[in-house]
This record gives sequence, structure tokens and C-alpha cells, in this order.
Amino acid sequence: MRLLYSTYRGKIMTVVQHDKNLMLVYAVEGYAKKHHITEKKTFDIFKKHKIGKSIRKFYNVLHTQDLDENVFFAEDVIGVVKK
Repeated sequence: MRLLYSTYRGKIMTVVQHDKNLMLVYAVEGYAKKHHITEKKTFDIFKKHKIGKSIRKFYNVLHTQDLDENVFFAEDVIGVVKK
């Protein structure tokens, strides 16, 4: 099996790694818009709750869903951590 690669800022990454990054970007933008906060504040929240790591960990399931599910997933993870 041949893996496809993409580059960003001189770094080589697989298409799957690239997709994971795009899913995280979509989650940050969607969460910020939904909660009426800046992307910077959203990123800080995501970093605090390790949302990026969680999205990457559950990529195999999340990539089969609508992109909006990434926002719902982040909300669920943040909600579980806050309880």
C-alpha cells in the first residue's frame, strides 16, 4: 500500500495526518462560532482539555461522520472533564 504525503511548512505528513489537522481546525472554528468566542480562546480551551489529542485518537470513527460531529465531540469531551 502506498501512502500519499503532503507538505506543510517543510514538514512531510501523511494524508491521514493532514486530515486530522483539518478536522481539528474545523472543530476550533465551529466551536468558536457556536459559542461566540474567538478562535484563540477556543484553541486555549481545546489545549486545556486535550481536544486535539482526542480528535486524533478517535479519527477512525470521526472521519466517517459529518464534520459538525467534531464540534459535538469537543463539547462532549469538555463537558465530561468539567463534571
